[in-house]
Amino acid sequence: MSAVRHESGPDAGAVWHYGDPMREQRRLAAGEASVDMSHRPVFSVGGADRLSWLNNIASQKLDDLAPGTWFTAYILDAQGRISHVFGGADDGSTLWATTEPGRLDALLAWLRRMQFAARVDIADRSESHAMVIAGGPRIVPREQLDKVLGEQRAGTWAVDALRIEAGQPRTFVDTDDKTIPNELANPEGELLGAGVHLKKGCYPGQETVARVYTLGRPPRRLTRLHLDGTAEALPEVGADVLLDGRVVGRVGSSARHHELGPIALALIKRNVPADVPVLVDGIDASQELIVDPEVGLHVRPRLR
Repeated sequence: MSAVRHESGPDAGAVWHYGDPMREQRRLAAGEASVDMSHRPVFSVGGADRLSWLNNIASQKLDDLAPGTWFTAYILDAQGRISHVFGGADDGSTLWATTEPGRLDALLAWLRRMQFAARVDIADRSESHAMVIAGGPRIVPREQLDKVLGEQRAGTWAVDALRIEAGQPRTFVDTDDKTIPNELANPEGELLGAGVHLKKGCYPGQETVARVYTLGRPPRRLTRLHLDGTAEALPEVGADVLLDGRVVGRVGSSARHHELGPIALALIKRNVPADVPVLVDGIDASQELIVDPEVGLHVRPRLR
């Protein structure tokens, strides 16, 4: 396989594709390919209090997390804005997790400040362990990396294309410093997307999440953009989304999908009509709602 790697950005050094990105997407979607995500930092949280402690400070319900269950959680600031993100699984004695490249030091520093008397042990494991996607996300010892990945591999292009198709935002790429979780996902049962549990105890930022869900509306909505396929380039991360020359949002990740063509994720102001075309980085685009701008308990009859 001839690997083409990212030269810059958060995935610098990771394999973008192996020469046939559309075929890689199809194989990954069918569960027939694996992805090396070892450029992402890995950390562990051990100790008897690890799950109850994390449950008290993170947005996800973790105190009853079953071994082997992959989760995503946010650390929010006092205004409910996303400050950190991590995802992982517990093996029954240790929680293994990963976060975005370049974000580990700040996350671990914050966690250690919140440790107090909790019986937990927090450690950077990036040198010894790595994240892979192989039948789902996993964290494995680096010495097992090649064995777990196998022969059929896909690059991050495939991951991004399928993720955008599924409407799954990537924190710090599809979000900015004002993003609150309500802008990223519609409520599903007890969850607000993958990262927030709506029926758990208090945690930093919980008041904003609950208030917007119960009484208000998110100021922006996650939207899938279908980009003009005749454009040679894809929009830059953070580029403005324009409507009649007025800035109405920001674009995040984008990719060429094996069936949908060029697609992207964007955060767009709630009051922008969903049926109007927009312009992003000079490229015409149509909108496809991911987050209903009117959803929440204040319109509970619509959810039944």
